[in-house]
Amino acid sequence: MTPWVRRLIVANIVVFFLQQTAPAITNALVFVPRYIFVQPWTVVTYMFLHGGITHILFNMLGLYFFGPRVEERIGSNRFITLYGISGVSGAILSMFFAPNAPIIGASGAVFGVMLAFARFWPTAQIYIMGILPLEARFAVILFALISLWSGFNGSRGGVADFAHLGGFVGAWAYLTWLDRRAGARSFRAQTTPKIGKDVLGNWRRVDPKAVHEVNRDEVNRILDKISATGLGSLTPTERLFLSNFVPPDDRVPPIS
Repeated sequence: MTPWVRRLIVANIVVFFLQQTAPAITNALVFVPRYIFVQPWTVVTYMFLHGGITHILFNMLGLYFFGPRVEERIGSNRFITLYGISGVSGAILSMFFAPNAPIIGASGAVFGVMLAFARFWPTAQIYIMGILPLEARFAVILFALISLWSGFNGSRGGVADFAHLGGFVGAWAYLTWLDRRAGARSFRAQTTPKIGKDVLGNWRRVDPKAVHEVNRDEVNRILDKISATGLGSLTPTERLFLSNFVPPDDRVPPIS
């Protein structure tokens, strides 16, 4: 687990425990859009509150699955900035479209991390509710459409739909700003680790059957691409992905 993902999960769990022992904490840290100028700190603190074990479980699972790869890709400083901007933008969008609805939860920030994941690995397979396989880019579109529909139809079930949408908007804006600030080619170079031929030299030893079914199709696709057009035809993203499945003894250079 990467540094900021670990810290955020621990922080959320600690605050959730405090909520159970001292309920007044929730009232002090919850974000109520119409009180934003009276309690401005709540645009940040609301992200660490949760309404129940299921609420925090799903948010932390999302952070655990998507966060490490995104943090490794863009760096820890950019990752925590992305997380914070996504959460704050979720609060701000809620202020405009649901001013009377109190909001708690890390969902907006986690949705921002999910969008970043989909941007860097758009075709990666994820499973909705552990059942429905869907490419990451289509999962983001699906969640956005559901949030839009639900948000403008009363946000049934107490879900902060506009916080989710705000998380998407904030992450998109931040990543776009980084892209334009550094230049698209430079930004991709900075956020794509270089995987050399020495790491992938024995790619034939990758066993697709030993790969989790979530990633198996992508591994097979990349192996077929190498067979057809050679190792040099892989993109930096494909190299990084495949390196995760090379046997450990092939990835560690011999000690001289």
